Amino acid sequence: MTTFIQDKQTKLFNELGVFFAFSNKQFDEQKQDGVEYCTVLGSGDCVPKQNASEFAKRLAAIHSEGREKELAEKGIDKIIEEQLVNHECFYTGDITDAVEALAGYEVTHDQVLTIYKKVADKYSDW
Repeated sequence: MTTFIQDKQTKLFNELGVFFAFSNKQFDEQKQDGVEYCTVLGSGDCVPKQNASEFAKRLAAIHSEGREKELAEKGIDKIIEEQLVNHECFYTGDITDAVEALAGYEVTHDQVLTIYKKVADKYSDW
């Protein structure tokens, strides 16, 4: 995740009272009395119910803007290569996780495979 996205997400989380909890203890430590929570992302996020719609909309916009900025700065081939490295695809030989991580960029499995084959020699010592 780019710093651009991370910084904007953090500000949004703070503004709307969103936090992450992976146990009842963590939830109890962070929740605000009288606030009803729900999940939007389905991965431990705790969103005040009254802010859920705004949170989902603004988070999607942050990610869209971040992808556009990243595409303009790096280009899709570099982004694909970074995800291949990030998901250790050159070690495992499996590009599935990178393909899934790139879903927001609307790239195909074949595009990722092409870049994998193109740059694999750079990572042959894995």
